[in-house]
Amino acid sequence: MREENVFGQRLQQARTMQGWSLRELAAATGGKVSHTALARYESGKMSPGSEILVAVAQAVQQPADFFFRPFTVKLGKVSYRKRATLKEKQIEAAIEQATDFFERYREAEELSGEIVTFDHPFPKEKPLSSPEEADDYADQLRVKWHLGTDPIPSVMNLMERKGIKICELTFDSKLDGFSADADGAPLIVLAETANKPRKRMTCVHEAAHVLLPMPTDEKLEENIATRFAGAFLLPRENFVYEFGKHRNRIGLSELMELKDVFGVSMMGIMKRAEQLKLISTETCLNFFKYANKEGWRSKGEPDDGRCTCDETPMRFRQLIRRAVAEERITLSKGAALLKQDLNTFRKELHGIIV
Repeated sequence: MREENVFGQRLQQARTMQGWSLRELAAATGGKVSHTALARYESGKMSPGSEILVAVAQAVQQPADFFFRPFTVKLGKVSYRKRATLKEKQIEAAIEQATDFFERYREAEELSGEIVTFDHPFPKEKPLSSPEEADDYADQLRVKWHLGTDPIPSVMNLMERKGIKICELTFDSKLDGFSADADGAPLIVLAETANKPRKRMTCVHEAAHVLLPMPTDEKLEENIATRFAGAFLLPRENFVYEFGKHRNRIGLSELMELKDVFGVSMMGIMKRAEQLKLISTETCLNFFKYANKEGWRSKGEPDDGRCTCDETPMRFRQLIRRAVAEERITLSKGAALLKQDLNTFRKELHGIIV
C-alpha cells in the first residue's frame, strides 16, 4: 500500500485485529458502511467523512486518532508454536494487536525519555544442535544476569529490566504466546488469561527464541526453547536440593509445595525431574497419564491460583504515568496510549502529590 494511505492501512490493521472480513466489518457498523466502500477506503480510492469514521472506529473499538497515526514499527521473525487447530486469521490478529502495542510502547519510551536498550547475551554463538545444550545456556544466562540459583520472583519484571518488552493480549486460548523482533528490540506476547505458572513458562520459552542462537529446524527450535524454559526456571542445583536426588514416588501435596517455590506447574516440575534423571521415564509417563486423566491440561492443575509470583507487565504503564506526572504529555494523551477511558485513567493516578 502507498505510504500516504495511512487511513486505509490502519483500517485494514484494525479489521485484522478483530479477525474480520470486509463483510463482517460492514455488519459491525450496523450497515452504515458497505463492504465495497470499506474496500475502497482500504485501497485509498476513497476517503471517509466524519460520520463514517466514527462508525468504523466504534465498530473496531479504536479511537479516531488511531487511523491517522503514522506507521513506525513492523514486526519480524515471529516465532510461535504451530498448532493444527490454530487458524492463520487468529495469529494475524494477534500479530497486528502486538504491532499496535509496540508502537504505543515505543512512543511512551520516547515521550518519557527513558529507552532501555536490549543487550544480547549471546551475540555471536553457533546455533544449538540439541535440546540438552539449552541447560548450559540457561546456567550461563543466570550468571550473566547475576541471578544465582534461587527461584525468580517475577519473570516479566526481569525481562522488562533487560530491555525485552512484554505484552499481554486476550486472544484465542490455543495460542499461549509468541515472540517477535521489532527493529532490533525483542517483544514477547502472552495470553492474558493464562494462569501464572503457565505465563512464567511461556514467557521464558518465548524469550529463548529471542536470546538463544537457534537452528533453522523449527521442531528442534521449539524443543530447545521448551528445555531452556525448564532449565532456567528450575536450575539444577536448587531443584535437586528441593526435589531430592532419587525419587520413586512423590505425593501431590509435595508437588504443590514445589510449585509454590518455583512458580512452575507440577507437569513442568516432573518433566524437569526426568530430564535430570531424578525420576525414571516410566514414573514421569505414569504421572502424565494421571494428569491427562484428571484433565489438568484443559482445566488447569490443582492450586493454580495460589502462585504468589507477581507476573504483570508494568513498565509500559509506568512510563505513561511518569510522562504525565512530569507534564511531558497530557492526561488525554496518556489515556489514549493506554487505550483507556480518560476518567478511569485519571482516577488511577490519584492526582500528582508534588
